[in-house]
This record gives sequence, C-alpha cells and structure tokens, in this order.
Amino acid sequence: MIALVDYGAGNLASVRKGFDAAGAELFTPSAPADVAAASGIVVPGVGHFGATAALDDNWRAAIRVAVGAGTPLLGICLGMQWLFDGSEEAPDLAGLGLLRGNCARLRPGEAAVKIPHVGWNTLSMTGASPVVDGLEPDSFVYFTHSYAVPVTADAVATCTHGQTFAAIVATGHVFGVQFHPEKSAAAGLRILRNFVAMCDAR
Repeated sequence: MIALVDYGAGNLASVRKGFDAAGAELFTPSAPADVAAASGIVVPGVGHFGATAALDDNWRAAIRVAVGAGTPLLGICLGMQWLFDGSEEAPDLAGLGLLRGNCARLRPGEAAVKIPHVGWNTLSMTGASPVVDGLEPDSFVYFTHSYAVPVTADAVATCTHGQTFAAIVATGHVFGVQFHPEKSAAAGLRILRNFVAMCDAR
C-alpha cells in the first residue's frame, strides 16, 4: 500500500480519488515509522510553504530512510516544493533537500499574467522518466500555485506562465509534479498510474 502523508495542508479526498482511479490502495500513516512498510510515499499539499513545518525531523528521517531503501516518493504541488532545499515563501524553513534548488514566487513577465497561476496549461517535455511514460506531448494539466522551482537538470517537463518553471521533476525514484494530477484528467491519471506501477514493482 502507498502512504499518503497528511500534514494538514492537502485535499486528501481528491488525491485519494485520483489514486483510486489509478488502481492504488492508500493508507494515511499515523506516525513516521509507518512509512517503512509502504510500497510508495505521496506528499500532497496546497498553500503556504510554512505548512511543511508539520513534517518535523522524525518525518523527514523516516521518509529519507524509506527513499534510501528504494521506496518511490511523489510530491504534489506544495509537496513537490518541499522536496527541494527550501522556499523564499518561508526562508527560515528548510525543505527535505532531496533535490537541489529553492522555490521562488512566480514573476508575471512581459505578458503580465495573473499570479497565482490557476487553471489549465500545457507541459513541455524536456527529459525522460518512467513517471511520464506514455504521456502525450503538450498535455494539459491543472495548476494552482504562486511559487515554483527553477528548471534544473532534474526537470523532465516544464511549463510557462510569465516565466518557465519545472512542472515535473525526477531523480532516481523521487518524483514531483507542480500541478494536481488528481485534477488533470487523462494526463494526470497517466502519471498516477505510472507511479503506482513503480510502487507495485518493488
């Protein structure tokens, strides 16, 4: 079963519904030690980066140990940002640090787009990873965020809204999506199914 981490900052009901459609069984760990038995770990989240403070040192250590043992990890929206070093939204709060870089507020750019970025936008594929296997080029996915991570070597897809940012990241068996796959129709379901398949293969 896949562990869906609840730290009070995510719409767990919609995430559960998305994974149910992908054929996965989820459980919500009540303590950090519970993730050791999981076939995969999902960290969802919406809102302010400060909410990740609820994932204290015990949660961080447990997730790091699980990832080190080969457990796939997926961060969704705020959960993806937490995989990085930190965010200027809460500069005194460290992220998990499995991916290098810091989140920053989106800039409107010359197009003067509205921030936060809310709605459907297209993905531009920039790399390969099992998490995006079968994903159609220029797929539309659903975003709602004001902060984003920069495009680094770990980005396998980008999006542009005022500026270009990493929309999907992958390194080893650590993955992150800035959008909400559970609200992104066929493209989101494909990503969830790919992640579930990796968890089932352990």
